[in-house]
Amino acid sequence: MLKLYRDADFTCGPIQGCLDHFEDPVPINIYNSGGQRITNALQLYIKQTFPLRDTLKNPCLAPRTQNLEVAYYRDTVELPASPGGYYVTYQRCCRGEKLVNIHDSEHEGSTFYTVIPGTDKRPTNSSARFNHDGAIVICNSLPFAFNYSATDPDGDSLTYMLCSALTGGATRSEAMSTTPPPYTNTVNYVAPYSGANPMGGAPQISIDNNGILRGTPNREGKFVISVCVNEYDRRTKILLGTHHKDLLLTVFNCKTNIKAGFPSVLMNCVENTDLAVTIPNYSNAGFTSAYYWEFGDGTDTVTFDKTVFSHQYPDTGIFKVKLVVNRGLSCTDSVTGFVHNYPGLKADFTMEGLCRGEPIRFNDISSYRYGKITSRRWDIGVTDAPQFASAVSTQLSYVYQDGGAYTVTLKILTDRSCSAELAKDITVYEVNPFAGNDTILAKGQKLQLNASGGEFYAWSPPQGLSNVNIADPYVSGDVDMTYLLKVSNSQGCFGYDSISVKYYAGPEIYIPTAFSPNGDGQNDRFRFIPVGITEYEYFRIFNRWGQEIYSSTDFRQGWDGTIKGAPAPVDTYIWILAGKDLTGKSILKKGTVTLVK
Repeated sequence: MLKLYRDADFTCGPIQGCLDHFEDPVPINIYNSGGQRITNALQLYIKQTFPLRDTLKNPCLAPRTQNLEVAYYRDTVELPASPGGYYVTYQRCCRGEKLVNIHDSEHEGSTFYTVIPGTDKRPTNSSARFNHDGAIVICNSLPFAFNYSATDPDGDSLTYMLCSALTGGATRSEAMSTTPPPYTNTVNYVAPYSGANPMGGAPQISIDNNGILRGTPNREGKFVISVCVNEYDRRTKILLGTHHKDLLLTVFNCKTNIKAGFPSVLMNCVENTDLAVTIPNYSNAGFTSAYYWEFGDGTDTVTFDKTVFSHQYPDTGIFKVKLVVNRGLSCTDSVTGFVHNYPGLKADFTMEGLCRGEPIRFNDISSYRYGKITSRRWDIGVTDAPQFASAVSTQLSYVYQDGGAYTVTLKILTDRSCSAELAKDITVYEVNPFAGNDTILAKGQKLQLNASGGEFYAWSPPQGLSNVNIADPYVSGDVDMTYLLKVSNSQGCFGYDSISVKYYAGPEIYIPTAFSPNGDGQNDRFRFIPVGITEYEYFRIFNRWGQEIYSSTDFRQGWDGTIKGAPAPVDTYIWILAGKDLTGKSILKKGTVTLVK
């Protein structure tokens, strides 16, 4: 039987040959006493695995856990009797990473073997067997003792010693080595460590003839310890064999500063009016520490973990709470705090109004079961807008200048020092009424309006309109009219715009003979006024030398009296305009305009 152990918390780094799992199968080589391998490698398969876990259960020390796993490989092989016996060997190139007492441990090999005595000794001998497969937590600077004794089925005499760990047959990256006996090559220990002194300490680790492993380590880290049990025939005093076991011991820093801890002030301001208070435990303590609570209401209790729990108080009030960790032990600590038990605070508000440009009213409907609300602070969700605070008024009116989504937040304070906050997302709706640009028509010419900005439309007066309740009615008539448009949406928001329709005899194009672009707001642009013109091909202006200085078909814009951004000189300019009227007739007009100051 081969037993292999591994650190169950270990994860391989970027090391070739590193394993963080058990290999299955593993090769076993059998050699005779002369070092010749007598058969091909046997493949041993795992028959059983189970965890080995130990947690430090000490109320005065930090909880540490050693987490190992063991695998049992078994097989039965028939070997002929032979002088000198046999060596049964398992070798591997690599140990774990960052072992304190071995140089380049991830590339250091390992050899495990047992000897079957030959006919010159006792060929029917059974090996000594260690009694314990276990993980032990070892704390730095604290003494430990652990029973690593063995038993022998034949009743042979057993002695114990710390011995040197054996390296593999070759320290290379291949997983397995096949080096024949004898096995005398040991691992490369880091000074001052050795097989007899594998982890130092004060006193250093040792094992007595009862198999008790003792010591007081003085350095944290992982150490390889090798224990050898020698088996002697009680009658002949002959050494029958040595069972060599490597242990991976992790030395932890177990010291802890026992510190009781929970919030110095607990405010029970929840919406629920239940007087039960949730109490957390922030203490720094050991795995088995006990926590003694005095709640200030005449009741005490003890808890054994740091799970958040609830304490039921009989009434409202301010209660002094005391926590004692490890009461009655030398490693004790205590802390006091206060519970303000005034629950039943609920923040809430409603809203009236949804439209941009109209007052939206927020109504605070918050409630408090065991006290009074003394302050309200509103954040209406507009960047750089002030926060509105009030100690009395439960209402706030605000006019949003832009529609869109906003987050409104209400923060309240009470006479019991409780506070609550509630945020709601709101949508401010808007309409953007547009009736169209003022228009000049030829008498008898129809015009289709094209309003926008909402869902519902209403025009007034109705004269000359084909339908007053749609966005795009037709206008026909010969009387100048200004139409008022009301635009609204399904949320009830509304707005107004207007459009003026003027009638002239036409079709015709009215063009002034002079303009004065002096910035006085009067006749600053030269533009034409079309009546009954439906299409504009071009409108161009030339100076007296025939150079084009302006071109556009936008009669609303017109020429501003500049040439390439500079003021044009006082002069007479030539213009030409082409288009079509509402009857489809082409129109071509020419003329002059005088620029005056």
